[in-house]
Amino acid sequence: MERKRIRIIIYALLVAILACILIVVGWKFGCEPAHSAESGVLNLYGIDPWTLDPAVSSEATSHEYIMQIFGGLVRLDDNLEPMPDIAQSWDVSEDGTVYTFYLRQDVYFHDGRQVTAEDFEYSWERACDPQIGSQTASLYLGDIVGVDEVLSGAREDIRGIRVVSDFVLEVTIDAPKAYFLSKLTFATAFVVDRFNVESGGEWWRQPNGTGPFRLGQWQANELLVLERNELYYGQLAGVESVVFQLWGGVPMNMYEMGQIDVTDVGSDYIYRVTDEAGPFYLNLEIVPELSFYYIGFNTDEPPFDDVNIRLAFSLAIDKDMLVSLVFKGMMQPAYGILPPGMPGFNQDLIGLEYDVEEALELIANSSYGDVSQLPPITITTIGWGGLISAELEAIVYQWRENLGVEVTVRQLEPERFLYYLAEERDEMFYMGWIADYPHPQDFLEILFHSGSDNNYGGYSNPEVDELLDMAGVEPDSALSFSLYQQAEQLLVDDAACLPLAFGQNYTLIKPYVSGYDLNPMGFAMLNGVSVEPH
Repeated sequence: MERKRIRIIIYALLVAILACILIVVGWKFGCEPAHSAESGVLNLYGIDPWTLDPAVSSEATSHEYIMQIFGGLVRLDDNLEPMPDIAQSWDVSEDGTVYTFYLRQDVYFHDGRQVTAEDFEYSWERACDPQIGSQTASLYLGDIVGVDEVLSGAREDIRGIRVVSDFVLEVTIDAPKAYFLSKLTFATAFVVDRFNVESGGEWWRQPNGTGPFRLGQWQANELLVLERNELYYGQLAGVESVVFQLWGGVPMNMYEMGQIDVTDVGSDYIYRVTDEAGPFYLNLEIVPELSFYYIGFNTDEPPFDDVNIRLAFSLAIDKDMLVSLVFKGMMQPAYGILPPGMPGFNQDLIGLEYDVEEALELIANSSYGDVSQLPPITITTIGWGGLISAELEAIVYQWRENLGVEVTVRQLEPERFLYYLAEERDEMFYMGWIADYPHPQDFLEILFHSGSDNNYGGYSNPEVDELLDMAGVEPDSALSFSLYQQAEQLLVDDAACLPLAFGQNYTLIKPYVSGYDLNPMGFAMLNGVSVEPH
């Protein structure tokens, strides 16, 4: 292994020397050198997207690129409120169920074809086509009348969509819902070019979007380049291109060496970057994230179909110690589901505190009576079959020490995790959820309502469902949030999941980069970024 490591180092040095020679003589490889100060290039670390099809994507890695290449009727503003995008305005009927969108007439696909209302009709009906296999269509378009019929294969057109004219689209939803516009900011509702899609195969490897960037090149496992879209109807990008170094190395090391301009900071480096006397502190930005990390229980199967076992496993975890020692204070311990900063956040929620004695008593009072009678338990997590994450290792250790239960860890490849979790889940699963829009419905209903596609644990509680249904259509926001809070308390009391932590983003940004602003969902719109000569 050591010899192999030496060969890799020598090879890397030879490649670096060759690259320098080529730069000196002016050779090009489809883009300017990554370190060029005059090229208007933003250099970032990245990994390959699983897909660039907005209708199919359901994880953050793919969204990072899709958000730059495609667009929809509305987007979120700096205050996380829906604002015009391709729709310049809209009207809502008095009963809150009919939305009439008036589209801009200066919006073009990257190839120059004008975007019309029919393109949205096509895009949404395609997303709901059961043959597409979208895991997000029912969640984000399911409020539209007739979407359920298309998803079931009963019909091909959505009854609640009517093209009034080339630039007027009428959408009817099944009930007044305050969060409907926010749902349309998710990628599933983005517009795609039907001619691009109908070209066949993996058309999304050459996507014809409407966003501020077009896909310039994509070399798997090496490089992905976004180029400025000169036809963009909004703010033109301040850089000519964004170069993602795919799997380029350790991001923090790449940042230090000047290979990338921005990097996320992991717990291994947190003490270095938060040292006020160190070289990184002035370039550090900390942004609270509307995210929630938790252990999910498969409530359809033993042993977690027994609420006492779910409660016992929850009470056996010391979250404060986990956040302090493993997450190194970069997160906040979670005793509920809605993160701080989320509308409807309940400061008075009563969480499940760390209590090993009560946990053991709950197991004794369960249908199993003793830990020795529990069936084998496996937890599904993200990984490539190597070392498990430090936090999951600590959690498994606490279950072993506090309950005497041995939990096996099974890893599922990151690019497959969300797409296959429902069919490959074990007795438990470890995952995180980042808000797609700032509303309690995006957490409580999507993750825990009976029948929701993202209710991976199969949790079902008629009382919770009723509260969530009432909250979703309640026009009084204060009363609606109160209903959501009641539902959240029931979920916590019933140990529908094991909340662990709420996230924050720690980001290093080079001083010559401006406008790189992460929102609380963890995304930055890159057309607002500029890079000064350096």
